[in-house]
Amino acid sequence: MAARDPALMYLRPVRFVDTPVGLPDGCVARLAGGMLWFAAYEVRDRAGLRITVPVERFEAWTATLPVEKAERARLLHRRITSARPPLALGERVLRFDQPQVMGILNVTPDSFSDGGAHVGDPAGAAAAGVAMAAAGAALIDLGGESTRPGAATVWEGDEIARVVPVAERLAAAGVAVSVDTRKAAVMEAALAAGAHIVNDVAALAYDPRAPGVVAASGCPVVLMHSPAPAQGPHGGAGYGDPLLDVFDWLEARVEAVVAGGVDRAKIIVDPGIGFGKALSDNLALVNGLALFHGLGCPVLLGASRKRIIGALSNEAPADQRLGGSVALAMAGIERGAQIMRVHDVADTVQAIRVWRGLRDAALVAR
Repeated sequence: MAARDPALMYLRPVRFVDTPVGLPDGCVARLAGGMLWFAAYEVRDRAGLRITVPVERFEAWTATLPVEKAERARLLHRRITSARPPLALGERVLRFDQPQVMGILNVTPDSFSDGGAHVGDPAGAAAAGVAMAAAGAALIDLGGESTRPGAATVWEGDEIARVVPVAERLAAAGVAVSVDTRKAAVMEAALAAGAHIVNDVAALAYDPRAPGVVAASGCPVVLMHSPAPAQGPHGGAGYGDPLLDVFDWLEARVEAVVAGGVDRAKIIVDPGIGFGKALSDNLALVNGLALFHGLGCPVLLGASRKRIIGALSNEAPADQRLGGSVALAMAGIERGAQIMRVHDVADTVQAIRVWRGLRDAALVAR
């Protein structure tokens, strides 16, 4: 990606409030049409600017800026405060006015957490996916190739053989399905089998045919950040500023994919926690997650059972990271993420329901 203008502006919503009820008009703004309201922006650029601008003073502040900066600020503000349109996924509708859960279903022998659990058993894998949907998952993310560090690349024919029988069964059961793949042939086969969304860890930059497949199908797509997708999901050489670098990469990738014919309203973005990132990078991304609403797309957070949790909890193994996984999911929700990609669906759904109850109570407070 080309170097960015050091004066390029970034807006991150801050000073979240429990409720807008009883507050003066114009002093808070709604985040992406969801259940969060914020009272200010942290404004940054790469030249060292870092100020806080209250929402109620935003228009007056932009009027003091040069024309290009003012246009950039207003564009980001529109994206941040615009509701994300729902997505039709077969018989189901995925809404973004409240947090949703994406259940992880791997049919691989070597995924870092649940590898081998459903290999060679399409009926059992589909039953597990249906159970996650019954537990509250809005969609099931079906993967046939591990993306853990050091995992071998899977031949597309093998990947297709793993995912298609499961996708067919899930779709027949009325479950919304995303296919977790970076290969165009797998995307085509899974979509033909009834999958509804493509979830690509390479943001359609690994397989040259992938953008065309997604554009031709009209399906929604998740674009995940990884530093060097052509090298694999864990390549790259570090960051100057992880939050701004990942934002820039995703912004450029969204524009490229839209230019290739994909409807922007059907793009979801994922900062790629754990993919080519150190612990400090991952923490910065979660803490600053609200910045990504400036892309104007729903935000997905996938931190379930990942290395970040082990690094902060005495190297707890992957199957003992439930508490950390739920904590990260809730941190994402508190920063406006609309989709949580998780292994432990029932526990995360329960946590979200309690959070939703608290939000509902605050919104009707007098």
